[in-house]
Amino acid sequence: MNEITGDFGLFVIGGGPGDPELITLKGYRVLQRAEVVLYDNLINKKLLEMVPEDCELIYVGKQPYGNYTPQEVIHELIKEYSKRHRIVVRLKGGDPFIFGRGFEEVLFAEQHGIPAHYIPGISSMQASGLNGIPLTHRGVSESIWVITGTKKDGSLSKDLRCAINSSATVVIYMGMKKLEEIAGIYQQAGLGDMPAAIIQHATLPQQKKVICTAGELPDVAVKEGLTYPAIVIIGKVVTAGDNKAS
Repeated sequence: MNEITGDFGLFVIGGGPGDPELITLKGYRVLQRAEVVLYDNLINKKLLEMVPEDCELIYVGKQPYGNYTPQEVIHELIKEYSKRHRIVVRLKGGDPFIFGRGFEEVLFAEQHGIPAHYIPGISSMQASGLNGIPLTHRGVSESIWVITGTKKDGSLSKDLRCAINSSATVVIYMGMKKLEEIAGIYQQAGLGDMPAAIIQHATLPQQKKVICTAGELPDVAVKEGLTYPAIVIIGKVVTAGDNKAS
């Protein structure tokens, strides 16, 4: 992978969790020079206002559990546009290397002789801090276990059963359709009362957040009308601020 200061090639950029002001300065500068932008469903469309007027914008989004652009099609678009343009941007929500398949696109580009550059983004899990939930906190959680709720075959990662045996903060991406299973695993382990949170549309004006217990996750999501895109955070950090000095 080439230095991110390169003058041409594919630039895989993380657009952040939602708020357009949370994109990195480096990502912003590349967008200002973009000739083509292949953008995802979850990116804030205000980011597309940062590109030059003659930049070509191509939607290649994947709606959760709905319509999507096959990854193979995206790869071919990367190859074809890179033949005709110097700066092709692949703009993805959050961070492209955290359940974003960004590394697959970098590898594809390099295999076809296209210089590839990665510009990190703020991941949606980091928006927990904007909601008073630290991912780690001294004396409460010494590590983070980040898990996908939907593997390639559609199943919940088995790593969750390992994670609950630690004191780590557990962050689950793409897990809203697995809340019953997640709650069941915690209850079977005698941890149904572990503090939990769901944050939907993190950092955006329409953001919703609920605090509950792991065992209550499915019922609370239905009651509050929560769905994807959302992250689930489980661990004592969720309530770590409850006793802070007023």
